[in-house]
Parts: sequence; C-alpha cells; structure tokens
Amino acid sequence: MSIFIALVVFGVIVLFHEFGHFIVAKLCKVKVHEFAIGMGPKIASIKGKETDYSIRLLPLGGYVKMLGEDEDSEDERSFGKKSVLQRIGIIAAGPIMNFVLAILLFTVIFMVVGIPTTAIKETMKDYPAHSAGIIAGDRIIEIEGKAIESWNQVTSIVGSSAEKSIDIKIQREGNTMEFEVVPVLQEGRGVIGILPESEKNLSLSVKSSAERTGYILSQMMNFFATLVTGKVNTSDVVGPVGIINVVGEAAKVGYLNVISLAAVISINLGLINLFPFPALDGSRILFLVIELVRGKKIDSEKEGMIHLIGFALLMLLMLVITYKDIIKLIDK
Repeated sequence: MSIFIALVVFGVIVLFHEFGHFIVAKLCKVKVHEFAIGMGPKIASIKGKETDYSIRLLPLGGYVKMLGEDEDSEDERSFGKKSVLQRIGIIAAGPIMNFVLAILLFTVIFMVVGIPTTAIKETMKDYPAHSAGIIAGDRIIEIEGKAIESWNQVTSIVGSSAEKSIDIKIQREGNTMEFEVVPVLQEGRGVIGILPESEKNLSLSVKSSAERTGYILSQMMNFFATLVTGKVNTSDVVGPVGIINVVGEAAKVGYLNVISLAAVISINLGLINLFPFPALDGSRILFLVIELVRGKKIDSEKEGMIHLIGFALLMLLMLVITYKDIIKLIDK
C-alpha cells in the first residue's frame, strides 16, 4: 500500500511539472511529440492529434518531447524557432507548476482543518495567559505595541520572549484591555498557554498556503546551501526508496499528512529542477540566458551532449542514493 500511495504522489507531482512545460509549449504553438510520465520502456500510451501521451516503467520523472528541442529544425513550430523568452517560459513553467501544486495542496489542508486566527479558543490552566486573566473569546490585537494580524505573529513574538514580560492588548466584547504576561520556556520556546480559534476561508487559505510554500522554499534553499558547504550530513538526503518509506509512515497517520508531504516533495522537486546542473531545467534556462546575452544560439548538438552527460550523472547519483536508502531500511 505504501508503494501504491508513493507512486500516486510521485505521479501527481510529475504530472503537474510536465503539464507546466506542455501547456506553455502549446500556448507558444510548439509541436509536442510526446508527454511522458516516468522514464524507460513505454507501458501504456494514447495517441492524440499530434502528441503521444505515455506512461513509462520507471517512476523517476517524466518529460515533454518537443520538436526542435535537442536538434535543429526549420519548422516554424519547433522549440528552437521560438523567441528566447518564450523558450525560457516553457522551461520555467515546470518548476513553477510544482510550486502551484504545493499551494493547492496546502489550501486543501487549510480548508479541512482551518487557519489559526488571533481569536482565543481556550486558555490552559496554570499557564501565564490564564493566570493573567485572558479568557476564551478574547482577540489579540497588539503585542508589545505591534499590531497583530495573524497567529504566526503571535507565536513568533511570544516564542522569542521566554521569561520576559510582554504587554498584550486584547479586544473583549467591544472593549480593549491590556495584560502583562511572562511566557514560560517550553521546548526551547516561550509559551503562554493559549489555543487559537480556526477559520475556514478560501482566500485566507490560499494566502496562508502561498506563505507556507514560500517559507518551506526558503528553508530548503538554506539546507542546500549548507549541504554544498559541507555543514549538513549527506545521510539526511533520501531518494525514491527513502521517500516511499516516508510516505508510508505519513499514510499511517492520515491522508492530510500525505497531502502535506506531497506538497513538500513538490516544492523540493521544483527547486532542484531550477539548479543549473546539466539535464535539469535550470541548466536549460542558463543556456538560454547565455544565448540572450550573446545574441547567438549555442550549438544544439553540443548542448544536447552536455545535457545527456548530466542526465547520466543524475541517474548514477540516483542509484547511489537508492542503494543507501535500501541499506538504511535493512539496518532498521
């Protein structure tokens, strides 16, 4: 079951990524020969008007094969005949769709569980907020003179103020009241013992989902930066087998955990594809930027060879990571 759920997660993520390339290519009137989910031998396909839609054996990615992408073509509908900006748009659309998918998935989660607001649902006994006189139904409007508009602001300010006195202004039945509270230290953060009301609102859910996606993206960028500098243990990196295991564990907790994990994986895939490594979207964008600057196309055969070598190296890296994942599972 874990493998099936993982394949569904992979399939949806890859589908969105490749659909990004596909739809923008179509909008730019580029002829698409094949839209493939997976790599390796073809196991199923449907022939469209001019595009072959296929599923391939290895669930390690996918691709959109466009006319004139890796070879010279004089056809007006070839990829190479389009402007540099159009080609950059086609390539960048894949990773962008991964970020869009993450926002959609987080929106589903927020619409199910709700978004924490600044209204207080409950105060916990023997905690600072309850002792100070703050009660359920109060709405936090200001902390330390700073206007409060989101629950994230509350947790951020309170969390960094352990054992320090802070002034909290609340609204209660139309009246404004002020309380002095000293957050207690708990698990490395300051807490005052309050639980927020949750609100189910589509526009607010989309906004919060975009913020969550941006935050995770920034954390991933920091992680990869430390990985390059050697400050992070490479054992933290997992491949397909490791992800299948993680997805399986998430499925045991509930479907919302699987959706959340899928969103994180989608963000990760989008970011990695923007790296300027041969065969990745980022590398293709880099070649196009160079073409834009120099005003001259790079030889398509040479560029194709570079991407082919990069793809081979990526497959080798994937095999190494997969081997390590299997060893970890055996050692458990």
